[in-house]
Amino acid sequence: MKNAETHLDAVPQHDGKTRRAVARLLLEQGPVTAAGIAEELGISPTAVRRHIDGLLADGEATTRDAPRQTQRGRGRPAKLFLLTDAGRARFGHAYDDLAVAALRFLAQTGGEEAVRAFAQSRVDALVDGHRSTIVAQVTPAERAKALATALTREGYAAAARNVGTGEQLCQHHCPVAHVAAEFPQLCETETETFANLLGTHVQRLATIARGHAVCTTHIPNVQTGSAGKLIPDDGGEPA
Repeated sequence: MKNAETHLDAVPQHDGKTRRAVARLLLEQGPVTAAGIAEELGISPTAVRRHIDGLLADGEATTRDAPRQTQRGRGRPAKLFLLTDAGRARFGHAYDDLAVAALRFLAQTGGEEAVRAFAQSRVDALVDGHRSTIVAQVTPAERAKALATALTREGYAAAARNVGTGEQLCQHHCPVAHVAAEFPQLCETETETFANLLGTHVQRLATIARGHAVCTTHIPNVQTGSAGKLIPDDGGEPA
């Protein structure tokens, strides 16, 4: 009888590669169930549980119960898995200590405005290469998706989806989360820049820097006015 597991998890020397694939999926889609991981990666649930157990034991993953509305039947609540800060460190928290020390020095010598100016310069450098592509899109949904693509290329594992009242931009990774935890100006200027790029007010609902699993930004439904101006879809005045 053939082994049901694919070549990714059937051969021991591939374990490291498979565990990294599991960790990346937790990064990009977490919180997610073990069954969801198995389906996405095309490996057996048994192999997924082995790798998740390893991540849990190493403190790189944690669990939470699935929301009640997603439960089926009266069995035990499904477990959702997501990365911890230690798990996210696999994907780039290098030089955090140096960055924090540099910003502390900047705050001491130049004050709040100097930190904010640095934060703005950083986010401008992040999006400037993608600005023309993003603003060329007509609808807010198209702009949000273009921004998500740009952020993914810059290492933020981002995605945009419609949630009825607007678009929701989710960044599943933040390379500067540890730094932003002490210097929220990084998140604030990022949010302001997103609003400018999208041409409408946006609301930051959650950030990894504050301990959430994902950085989430809500972009309300808007209409397109004259000259491509985006207007809130609540009858309000143009932004």
